Amino acid sequence: MTTVRDILDQKQSSLWSIHPKASILDALKIMSRRDVGALPVVDEMGLVGIVSERDFVHVIAKLQQCEIDHKIDRYMNKDVVTITSDTTLEECMSIMASKKVRHLPVMDKREIIGLISYGDVIRALVARAENQENVS
Repeated sequence: MTTVRDILDQKQSSLWSIHPKASILDALKIMSRRDVGALPVVDEMGLVGIVSERDFVHVIAKLQQCEIDHKIDRYMNKDVVTITSDTTLEECMSIMASKKVRHLPVMDKREIIGLISYGDVIRALVARAENQENVS
């Protein structure tokens, strides 16, 4: 069974996060520079939320404006769905579909150790299918 740990080992990328008192502009700059679609929101106590490109789209559509100096904590999703590194790809897909989320922070005890995206899971599933095809 392929797990989130396998994906994190293959990604070998840094985990980018943002403080809840940072601005929307700060978040957008990090997302653009690092080519990521979401950022875990972390304070001194740990994970307190998550913010994604889609969150900003919804805010702009709803308010019909966006104050880029507003703080992230006004717009972040505070009901964060998390997983562990032992979560399987199939479990990730099920969670993402049922909770309608595209990013899952990976937790080890109370510490965030990674972020798995829908794309990460799809790529891993495709790679696994291709490997099984080559074995057959």
